[in-house]
Amino acid sequence: MSEQASAILPAEAIAWLDYLAQQRRVSPHTLTNYRRELGKLHAFAAPRTFAELKPADIRRFAAKLHAGGLEARSIARALSCWRGLFRWLLAREQVSSNPVLGIRPPRAGKLLPKALSVDAASALLDALPEDALEIRDLAMFELLYSSGLRLAELAALDVDGLYSIADGEVTVLGKRNKTRRVPVGTQALNALENWLAVRTALAANGESALFLSQRGTRLSHGAIQARLARWAREKGAPQHVHPHMLRHSFASHVLQSSGDLRAVQELLGHASIRSTQVYTHLDFQHLAKIYDAAHPRAKKKD
Repeated sequence: MSEQASAILPAEAIAWLDYLAQQRRVSPHTLTNYRRELGKLHAFAAPRTFAELKPADIRRFAAKLHAGGLEARSIARALSCWRGLFRWLLAREQVSSNPVLGIRPPRAGKLLPKALSVDAASALLDALPEDALEIRDLAMFELLYSSGLRLAELAALDVDGLYSIADGEVTVLGKRNKTRRVPVGTQALNALENWLAVRTALAANGESALFLSQRGTRLSHGAIQARLARWAREKGAPQHVHPHMLRHSFASHVLQSSGDLRAVQELLGHASIRSTQVYTHLDFQHLAKIYDAAHPRAKKKD
């Protein structure tokens, strides 16, 4: 630790950092982060010492960080650092209590899943494949978007057997070993028919997988992700596209069109409706238009 960086911290904070560096072998990167968090605590506390701080002070310090625009995760990291310092000081009887115990950061806002617009999804899938691998890729991506499959569900599909496509439906094994059947749209069925016409030429002897690698064996999760990312770049997509984004897009677009949250829950294979409800936030403007058109007190008078 440099003398310049150490000079701004109280002696007990410097001693703790030295202990972490020499006894616990904490990485330099972590020590740098801790030093910064301790600097914040020292600035908040001044002119009082750390031993004089109470839980109410720590709550106020955390509130200041939040008011300053710091994310919940960053506030949690600061509290964790401060808690560790006071735990060490308490063990050495340099403080009478740990004022950070029980202090929690604000809740982090739940990130909404990223979904493509209807136009962007159409632009991604409106393509004329030029070879067998592109025919395979289009069939995979159409199926992801058409039926809202998870990556693992897609990769596990077989040509025949339980987890396969028949009668316009796909049967998959989802989370918690739960089997579900999902409809397959016309575009996806056409793409699959084109893929099955060329699949036999690639398949290794006895291979049952629906989607194959160039070696004729089951395509891996990583290969599917890489092919979709490459496909999206070549189609000029303005953002990184991954398999789960097509699942999110499926859910969002079906919900926008139907308004049936329970049906979307079943199609996605969610055990809880709470997991599906996040999609109700993806297009508030669309829902607002439905409200304006349907609610008797929202309709405009002629």
